[in-house]
Order: sequence, then C-alpha cells, then structure tokens
Amino acid sequence: MISVRADETGEEIAFALARSSLGSVLVARRRGGDSRGVCAILLGDGPQQVIRELEAQFTGAVLTEGDPALEQPISAASEAVERPWRPLDLPLDIRGTDFQKKVWDALRKIPPGTTTSYAQVAQTIGAPKALRAVAGACAANRLAIAIPCHRVLRSNGSLSGYRWGMERKRQLLEREKNF
Repeated sequence: MISVRADETGEEIAFALARSSLGSVLVARRRGGDSRGVCAILLGDGPQQVIRELEAQFTGAVLTEGDPALEQPISAASEAVERPWRPLDLPLDIRGTDFQKKVWDALRKIPPGTTTSYAQVAQTIGAPKALRAVAGACAANRLAIAIPCHRVLRSNGSLSGYRWGMERKRQLLEREKNF
C-alpha cells in the first residue's frame, strides 16, 4: 500500500493501478460522505506518471493505494481500454463547471465506433462558437474512456490533441472501428 500526501487540505482519495496494452491505468474515488463514484480514470506510460497526474489533479488530497472497493472499477476500466466499444458501467463522480458538464454529457452520447468534431459538440450543446471551450473541456476530462473525448476530431476528420497521448487516441479509435 502506498500513501502520498500532497498537502494538508485533507480530502482522501483512494486509487488502484493496473497495466493494459496502452500502458498504466489508474482509477480513483473519493473517500467519505461526498463520494459518488469514480472521480478519475487516468492513462499513462507507467505507474509513477499516472500517480503524479493524480497528485496534480487533486492537489492537497491524501492519496492512498490499495482500497478493495476499487478492485471491480479498475478491472472494468482496464477492460474498457482493451474493448472501448463495450459500455463502462461505473458510478462516476463528475465534477466541473456547468459548461464542462454539458460537453462531457454530449461526449457520453457519442456511440462507440463513431466520431464527431469539436464544432459538432459545440453545436450540440447550443454554443456553436465555443470550439476552444469545448476543446478545453475535453482537455480537463479526468475520466478517460468513461467520458470518451477520444471520439472528438478536428472538423476535417484528422486527429487532434488527446490528454493521454495521440497514439492512445488513435489506438482506441481503431479498436472501436473494428468491433
């Protein structure tokens, strides 16, 4: 069991790690009365990288590895990386601005195997000129796979940035296309 203290704000977050064909997978949830489910699914090249990202995302939290309640969520998230077309049925603790939540809700409605553009997402949420804000919401997404920002492309259909790396985005899209 690993314990990491970022500073003294006191929020407790438990996390679990797994290995996938796309690298390390980290799943986290808040502990205590305000917990509503998984608050982060992070992808990276190795365990230390995703732990550092978790620390950066939840500055001030006490991070603890080894919570038995995360055995099923980490298994489900790892499976979703391998088969991103299958539903990821996990309770999620989605926190963000109202705008981000609108974007993330729209992303969750994109069917596996299909893609959309930032402009189409902006249109869908009723903010057709907010392309950069949509891209910013995608970049702020803490829930890889569960909020499938990998399904958002440039208007010309080419790949654009992905918080967890362009090669992971390409592979996830390829896996969904072939299901």
